[in-house]
Amino acid sequence: MPWLLNCIYVLLCVLIAPVIAYRRFRYGKYREGWNQKLWGSLPERNSDQPCVWFHAVSVGEVLQLKSVVSELRTSRPDCDVVISTTTSTGQAVANEKFPDCQVCYFPLDFTWSVRRAIARVRPSVVVLVELELWPNFIWEVSRLGIPLALINGRMSEHSHRGYRRIRPLLKNLLSKFSTIAVQNGVYASRLLDLGALPEKLQVTGSVKFDHIETNRGNDKTKELRDSFRIASDAKVFVAGSTQAPEENYAIDAWLEARKLYPELRLILVPRHKERFEEVAELVLSRSLPLVRRSRGDDATDYDAVILLDTLGELGACWGLADVAFVGGSLTNRGGQNMIEPAGYGAAVTFGPNTQNFQDVVTALLEHEAALVVHDQAAITETLELLLRDTTMRTQMGQAAQRFVLTQQGATAKTVASICDLLPKSSQRRAAA
Repeated sequence: MPWLLNCIYVLLCVLIAPVIAYRRFRYGKYREGWNQKLWGSLPERNSDQPCVWFHAVSVGEVLQLKSVVSELRTSRPDCDVVISTTTSTGQAVANEKFPDCQVCYFPLDFTWSVRRAIARVRPSVVVLVELELWPNFIWEVSRLGIPLALINGRMSEHSHRGYRRIRPLLKNLLSKFSTIAVQNGVYASRLLDLGALPEKLQVTGSVKFDHIETNRGNDKTKELRDSFRIASDAKVFVAGSTQAPEENYAIDAWLEARKLYPELRLILVPRHKERFEEVAELVLSRSLPLVRRSRGDDATDYDAVILLDTLGELGACWGLADVAFVGGSLTNRGGQNMIEPAGYGAAVTFGPNTQNFQDVVTALLEHEAALVVHDQAAITETLELLLRDTTMRTQMGQAAQRFVLTQQGATAKTVASICDLLPKSSQRRAAA
């Protein structure tokens, strides 16, 4: 089976090679980490200390690890920590957020690359974030007797339907896990249906809630406010994690709302760095002044659209928002993380396509802590409503923040499940 998969992967690589070549040339993607990805040439770990290897696909999963790694450092300071990512954006954020950890790319799922990668890292435990099931990697970890954990596990309804078509393979892979920690009971039921072992499954809640900042006066948010010259009493509309054409919708809504609220500021934060230039050109094509964070532009022009074209700062930027629109929700992406603006007590809005965060969306709506906007006209109407009705805006924000605070506590349970898989520390053995 592993070598059959190798053949399938090679065929797929041949088929998509032209696409990769085009995106590499046109957008600068896929230029880094090929030695690590293709040949498993990850940095060799020389320490004999226990090691936890976390794999986080991209930026969202990397940021989820902040509270987990911090708690692990406290519980097991003797452990080395390795963090791998799949995307270059995830790699950049991991290097920034975890300077004391070894950061590398995850190997492609060829037998030779996963074997060499595992041999070089020599992990005591391998931890996958959310749901990342690569058969050859999982089988090799299992063959070597290395405990394997899934944390913050999730299984959308759409993914569940797709995975049921290959249930025998999924059942085999899920049986290799030592522990599967999931966000809620719905995800647990779907994984059980796919063959997860009940005794290995536990509901811990979502670690996404635990590292959420709720203080608008934090240093990073204050620095952004000062950089953008946003007065403390100014109203701010943040459209974050956006995809085309959501930036255009946000600009239209902002321009319309400014007829009544001329002091309103707009901050755009595209989901992917490859679109920073595209969005900048969009703003300029509409004859609007532009302030770019990456260039340190002078933000004294209050009529300018602010473009946050840097990585890893959206979390702090949500702290500027009076009204927040969470992108990827008027496209087919399935939504983006709306927990961060909720934590700051912003009035949160998003489109109807939020299936990737359905549990959070349902809870926010049940708590009257968010509003769904179905199109550009609805964004404009809702923005004007929330600016006009201060009481409604404030109550929505407070309800959202209360909900986030009540969901915290998953990190401690998650780290405890990881520590159970680690060999005892030398201090504990000595004490025993």
